[in-house]
Amino acid sequence: MGRGARETVLGTLGKATILRIPPELQDLTLRFGAAVWKRDTEDPQRKLVLLKYSDGNYTNYMQGRTRFHKLDFSLEILNTKRQDRQLYEYIVSKGPEEKVWQIQLEVYEPVSDPSIQILSWVLANGSCTVTLNCTAEQGDKVSYSWGSWDTSTLGLCSRNGSLLHLSYPLQNTSIPCTCTASNPVSSRVVAFNFSECSYEQGGNAELRTEHLVLMVAVPIAAVMVLTGVFVAAYLATPIASQEQEQEHLPLAEDNAVHTIYSQVQRVEKQKGVPAAEHPSCTTIYAAATGLPPDTAPAPGRVPRPPHGCLAEPSAPQGYPSLSQSPDKEPMTVYASVMMPMA
Repeated sequence: MGRGARETVLGTLGKATILRIPPELQDLTLRFGAAVWKRDTEDPQRKLVLLKYSDGNYTNYMQGRTRFHKLDFSLEILNTKRQDRQLYEYIVSKGPEEKVWQIQLEVYEPVSDPSIQILSWVLANGSCTVTLNCTAEQGDKVSYSWGSWDTSTLGLCSRNGSLLHLSYPLQNTSIPCTCTASNPVSSRVVAFNFSECSYEQGGNAELRTEHLVLMVAVPIAAVMVLTGVFVAAYLATPIASQEQEQEHLPLAEDNAVHTIYSQVQRVEKQKGVPAAEHPSCTTIYAAATGLPPDTAPAPGRVPRPPHGCLAEPSAPQGYPSLSQSPDKEPMTVYASVMMPMA
């Protein structure tokens, strides 16, 4: 069996990949009319037959996954997957011999659009020193390089790798640099313009210091506020309980003495006319406390005068009695009463 040279084909993940054979093998296929496409498997002792060709007819064993092109005998993989990364063989039978063409398929995920992050910047001695980092979130075996579309600044921006350390004088009002992220099957470019020495540059700049401070300070402040609320609620609970207990305690009796001022009108009785009995008589004590005349005094209280009219108080020594006084002017009587307080 003759062995052919190995060729490497790069396939893009999720896209179609065509495996072609050289013109020499195309001619042999037309002459002898028999060929087959095979692929290695995980088992080195086993190969997978993908397609057989014989005298203008063919059988596709991977219908829906591959397509055969009779014009050039090429094999197309419709939706390339990572497991398609194998060694493929195209074998032409020449009587007792076989001509073999080997193709090694490598599969890569394409690169996504990169972004530029400002890691640091320093303003000193009239110049600005900036460190940038270029990254792509998707892609296999991605490599990075820096350059510029402006030939005057190409020397400042030319670097290999994702990091760019750049120092430029402040007199330069605009320095455009570009980052290229690439792999064997794709390439993406993003531009960055140095307009001033600060973080406020370009739409792709990230990791600003202000954002980092907010990301750290805001959660800490929220935790402190919540902690303060819980502590205040915990301390307020026993105070509220004490107030409720005090509300249920009996009110202390007020033993203060209150003076009642009462003005009494004395009227002389007419001779020969019997005095009409008053159906009820209210004492100064009853008037002060608002209790009915017959109500018994509460325990510990000053006794209420007996039922009936209040006896005429005796006049102080050296003063005439009220009943003997011919004066009909109103007189003020002072009395002290123990009153219950609510």
